[in-house]
Amino acid sequence: MNRSSALPLARLIALAAPALLLGGALASQYIGGLYPCEMCLWQRWPHAAAILLALGAFATRPRAGTSRLLTALAALGIAVSGAIGVFHAGVEYGWWEGITACSVPIAGGSAQDMLDAIMAAPLTRCDVAPWSLFGISLAGFNALFSLAAAALIAACLLRARKD
Repeated sequence: MNRSSALPLARLIALAAPALLLGGALASQYIGGLYPCEMCLWQRWPHAAAILLALGAFATRPRAGTSRLLTALAALGIAVSGAIGVFHAGVEYGWWEGITACSVPIAGGSAQDMLDAIMAAPLTRCDVAPWSLFGISLAGFNALFSLAAAALIAACLLRARKD
């Protein structure tokens, strides 16, 4: 990769990575029937923001500082989604506790208390991985791909900066 192609490559990755990851999440939900938990939804928002920022980077002149800034902010959004993915995967693997509203089983009590707890409980628990491949959950894959994409974008931007 030469310096002149580093910024266009960074912008392309900043758009393609979150679009593919968000598209995969939506496909797994609407085609695969894997309904997201609350933390799954948290991981989607930074990807949506990164897509908008990357589109903004494409709308500005490539040599403008605004294009680099928007691309860097998109990379930051992708990294944030990856960090949430690390936390979520850790909850799924039992490395640490998740948020109470998302992962605590329903406790006993009166029948009305249990019914109220059931009605208030999320449809999908955050501490149970609904799918995995080679022992890696969807949250784990999001963490791996997001953090790798953010690092690649950062490397491209650093390379382009030497221009």
